[in-house]
Amino acid sequence: MRCMIYDVGIKKFLGAFFILSVVAFGASCSSGETITQKATQNIEVSTNSTAMQSDDDSDNSQETTSDVKDSEEEQSQEKGEPEAQDGPRYSYGDSDYLFDQEKFHTFELTLSDQNLAYLDSAPSLEEYVPGTLTFEGETLPVGIRYKGSVGAWVGCLSGEEFLSTEGEKECTKLSTKVKINWEDSDDTFYEVKKMQFHSQNLDPTKMHERLGYWLFREMGVPAPRSVHARLIINGQFNGIYALTEQIDGRFTRENFDDGTGNLYKEIWPITNKGTPMPIEPLQGSLKTNEDEDPTFDVIQQFAQAVVDADNRTRQDVMRQWMNVDQALAYMVVDRAIANDDGVLHFYCGGSEEIEFGGGCNSHNFYWYEDPTAELMHLIPWDLDNAFDNITGPANPVTPIKDKWGEKTNDCKPFAYGQWGLTQLSAACDPIIGTLATFEQEYQELRDAFLAGPFAKEIVEGLLNTWAGQIKDAVQEADEAHNDQPSMSVWLRAIEKLKGDLEYARNQ
Repeated sequence: MRCMIYDVGIKKFLGAFFILSVVAFGASCSSGETITQKATQNIEVSTNSTAMQSDDDSDNSQETTSDVKDSEEEQSQEKGEPEAQDGPRYSYGDSDYLFDQEKFHTFELTLSDQNLAYLDSAPSLEEYVPGTLTFEGETLPVGIRYKGSVGAWVGCLSGEEFLSTEGEKECTKLSTKVKINWEDSDDTFYEVKKMQFHSQNLDPTKMHERLGYWLFREMGVPAPRSVHARLIINGQFNGIYALTEQIDGRFTRENFDDGTGNLYKEIWPITNKGTPMPIEPLQGSLKTNEDEDPTFDVIQQFAQAVVDADNRTRQDVMRQWMNVDQALAYMVVDRAIANDDGVLHFYCGGSEEIEFGGGCNSHNFYWYEDPTAELMHLIPWDLDNAFDNITGPANPVTPIKDKWGEKTNDCKPFAYGQWGLTQLSAACDPIIGTLATFEQEYQELRDAFLAGPFAKEIVEGLLNTWAGQIKDAVQEADEAHNDQPSMSVWLRAIEKLKGDLEYARNQ
């Protein structure tokens, strides 16, 4: 029953919310022309500043030709651009090149008309078909499929029911997954084996994933990299996507001292009954070491230690099994961006299930266990609905009632939000509840966050720079397709996001 709400009760409403919110947002923008002009000026200033800096560097340069060449090679290596070697560049290039924040890459997918028609006929099957990926003049064979959920597909499929997962593709964009190791399990593309192109259909700003993950990473939280990308399918410009790093064994090896441990997707170490999670569901959520006869000792011992701890010992237990500063930094960012569809939203099942004591779980996260240090780490995932509820419960599905560390209804499920869905206070969970007792440490990290990565000048500078990178593609997408936001709608959404973030800083 653990995934019941994820499959049936969480995502299925989000597309409907997005449609309603776009209508409401448009209606609220009577001064939209002024906002659009201001946003355009901010983007142009950011873009021009970069160009002027480049011109100044050129004018003041007294270097010899060889010095310039050496400097350019060093800069290319720092940014992950591949040095010349035998074989195609993608076979030895660094993943930093794919996720370079200063670049706006274009990727081309090509597949037969028959295979494209097959994908479009039933996206929810999520079956790979053969095709090719072309990038900077190099082409390689890949597997291609759509990915998503009811919420991501609502309004995008031809099924008779509004929330149906059946039917043909009708929207221009659907999130797409590309399997690099399609023909050979050892094949890589700039070090990665899979690529995730997220449609951002629920995000009018096109900034949620890129900004959210950047903030997590700046605070020392292991999180995927994300950048914008142009995607062309069978020669036609399909739109702007978030190219977001796959969380897999390569990710763990790159982000942890010992990256050979178990990676779990969307499963909590402790059950609703307050016992360590059994092996069978843990094994079902495993994303690494599936074929290596894995042991689950670390995560189960962690859970048992937390369950057995009392008020006197629980902070020491948490320090033993988690990097507490890293975990608290996760929560600081999570709360600042209102990541209400993430690890702190314990969605509950229907009334019958609640009555019999089950069915409250969160999603959109990974756990990683470092087998050498015996430490558990949280990794954020799926930020398309983050930022929605910063100024209040705008999304009818995702809002969390409690502020950090608060408990409601004596730790029993309660209804909340426009649609009255049931949730459980996250602080009632022994892990979250213990982290919430580190009040001074949490406040110190929040202060550092506000003064550092989340500072207005830093975040708005990033948004202006990234908007400058993609603005021409926003216009291109609007002209090419009838279901993509216009320049004015997109710019107003960016300005609204800036206002929401300023509100968050002052809470």
